Amino acid sequence: MSSLFKRSNLLSVLTVLTVFVFAACSTNEDAGTGTLKVSLTDAPANYEQVNIEVLQVLVNKDGSADDTTDSGWEAIMEDSMVVNLLDYQNGAVLELGEAELEAGRYNQIRLLLGDNNNVVVDGETIPLQTPSAQQSGYKLNVQADVESGQVYDLVIDFDASQSIVQTGNGGYILKPVLRTVNLQEQGSISGTVLPLEAEPFVYAIMGEDTVGTQTDDEGFFRLVGLNEGTYNVLIEPTSEAYADSLVEGIELEDGVQYSFEEAIQLEASGN
Repeated sequence: MSSLFKRSNLLSVLTVLTVFVFAACSTNEDAGTGTLKVSLTDAPANYEQVNIEVLQVLVNKDGSADDTTDSGWEAIMEDSMVVNLLDYQNGAVLELGEAELEAGRYNQIRLLLGDNNNVVVDGETIPLQTPSAQQSGYKLNVQADVESGQVYDLVIDFDASQSIVQTGNGGYILKPVLRTVNLQEQGSISGTVLPLEAEPFVYAIMGEDTVGTQTDDEGFFRLVGLNEGTYNVLIEPTSEAYADSLVEGIELEDGVQYSFEEAIQLEASGN
């Protein structure tokens, strides 16, 4: 084989390697970084307070990270805090933290809770028993696409009413029921319910999926994190003087913020 042929083959290989390395470097540079912001919101519960200790929020990309260690997980929240979940209803959110991450899809989020959890009932503070299984945290599957130079808002919806189980001896156990909400992509339903003294719970129902909240001091409600579909809105007053009300067939598209144009007037129950 001639030296000219050998030199030609070597140049071809070097050219291919150069193109490959350049392409790989270009891909990494193009990926860039984006910001993932994680917040907390709540569905209502019949307690005066529901206080939860949040220790840490972590995310990972590939979904194969070990739950018992921090290996493969990126920290979003740095400082622990005790949160009264009932302060964050009707679409109000508490920002837990944010972090600059490599752009890409993050598949899992993990919420670690401490032991300083309690409920307040009739003025009495009662500790929430926390199962030992929670030591590794509560993992949620997500599809969070963090884009270069952009902020991705992810909200953890902590359903207080379903997360607290009362025991036979008057105690309470914490068994978190969580879901994730993308406020930018998912829709909402809001409105006002009168009279104010009805103090109703409001639920958006689609099939077996239910999202709930309670009206504020001005009768306002906002149900967030709703997927595309047809919803019925059920209004259940806490006052027995007023009857339940059902609004059917609300068509909601992705990202649409639906609002009742007029206040919903509840009728007397006749009791």
